[in-house]
This record gives sequence, C-alpha cells and structure tokens, in this order.
Amino acid sequence: MAERAVRLVLLAGAVAMASASQGDREPVYRDCVLRCEERNCSGGALNHFRSHQPIYMSLAGWTCRDDCKYDCMWVTVGLYLQEGHRVPQFHGKWPFFRFLFFQEPASAVASFLNGLASLVMLCHYRTSVPAASPMYHTCVAFAWVSLNAWFWSTIFHTRDTELTEVSGTARRAQGWQRGLAMQGSAPSLLSLWGLGGGGELGLANLAWWLGWCLRNSRRLPHARKCAAVVLLLQGLSLLELLDFPPLFWVLDAHAIWHISTIPLHVLFFSFLEDDSLYLLRVSEAKSKLH
Repeated sequence: MAERAVRLVLLAGAVAMASASQGDREPVYRDCVLRCEERNCSGGALNHFRSHQPIYMSLAGWTCRDDCKYDCMWVTVGLYLQEGHRVPQFHGKWPFFRFLFFQEPASAVASFLNGLASLVMLCHYRTSVPAASPMYHTCVAFAWVSLNAWFWSTIFHTRDTELTEVSGTARRAQGWQRGLAMQGSAPSLLSLWGLGGGGELGLANLAWWLGWCLRNSRRLPHARKCAAVVLLLQGLSLLELLDFPPLFWVLDAHAIWHISTIPLHVLFFSFLEDDSLYLLRVSEAKSKLH
C-alpha cells in the first residue's frame, strides 16, 4: 500500500510538472496569486466576491482562485512585455482575453460553428439520401460522432477544467476510433475527418484516402471532392505547428485551424451524398438482376 501511495504521489507530481509552463512558474505570478487569494478568497471578502460575481460566471464554474490566476497572469504578461521578453504560456496555454465566461472565445465560437455546420449538413443529407442507401446509416452515425466531438470541443474551449480536459481527451480519441469503420465504396468514411490526428496513423490515413481517390477519380467524379477534402484537411492541420501568442489576445493558431475547417463540412457532406446515391443506384441495379 505504501509503495502504491508513493507511485500515486509521483504520478500526480509528474502530471503537475507536465501542465506547468514558464509563466505559472514565475515567482512574481505565484506570489501574486497567493496574495490575491489571501486578500479576496476567504471570509467576508469571499462572500463579497460571490455576491458581486455575475451569475453566468458562477454557473460556468469560475471561482475566486480562478479570477486571481487570471488577473495575475496579465500582471506577469505586462512585466514580460515591459522587459522585452517573449509572452509566456500559463498552465500549458497562451494568455487569452476572457469574454463573458469564455476562456478561449475564438476557439469556442469556431468549435460551435463547426458543430452547427455539421448539423445543417446532416439535415440536408437526410433529406437528400434515402435511408435504403447502403451508406446512409454509416454517414448518419459519423455525423452524430462529429457533433459530439464539436460539442465537447466547444465546452473545453469555453472553460478548461479537469472534467473538460478529460472530455477533450475523449473527443480526440474519437478521431482514432473513426479509423476503424469499414463500409461502402470509400475505404473508410469515418476515418477521413480524423486525418489531422497526426503521427504515423495520420500519414497512413492520408495515403489510404488519396490512393482510393486516384484509383476511382475517372469512374466516380465525386472522388475529386474527396481528394480536395483530404488535401485541405491535411494542409490545414499544419496550422497547429504555428504556435504563437494570440493575435489581439484572442486568435491563436488553434482557433484559426478550427475556423478554417468550417466550410469543409459542406464539401465533405457533398461527397458523402454523392457516394451514398451512387451506392444506392448500384444496389438497385444488382437487385433488378436477381
């Protein structure tokens, strides 16, 4: 039991170190947070804070300690800029201006718009493609998985807590799960939106999809839409490599990546619709032969 307890302590320490960044390791930041908590986060001062805190902030889980961290973050950033140093990260994130209760406003709004685009295109797909299509249920299932992913992405960027961090990890894991689906004329419909997953799996997925598009481009004109989505998704994922402090303290590389993927839902679902209708025609032709 003692050995297990030591392992848990060491693991917790490793996680804390991994989430620490230059900004939150600064003594000036740590001292500022400590003084702020002592002054504002206990006794009558805490009651005053809670009574004056907007209801939407309390509902989103913003605490007195969170406000201290937020204010002290900007104090530290100001000192860094004053001394001519590069803007540091805090707790693994760049400093963002908080808008209402949104911790990362641009990424949260972009994630919501991605989900909205996916929902609109799902409704269009269901009105355009008969349920008898061999790919109908697979594409609808993909859409719901995508909606779930964008929902949790919105939550994660709205308020980063331990719970939303876990949900964000689960959302990213869905990108790997999509690569397991095999159905229809395309190699793996559900793997396409996970092309930006990175690493060897992402490159293998890219080669897989491009190979299918090239082999079928003459026989299936809509395969060109698929190739365009594949190349655009892979190219846009490179935006994640541009790790820079947020423009106007709102727009970072991750937010730009989310914004850039919004119109791709239209092109991708157009491909799904064309492929599903093609498979339906093939299925009906085979049934007539029998």
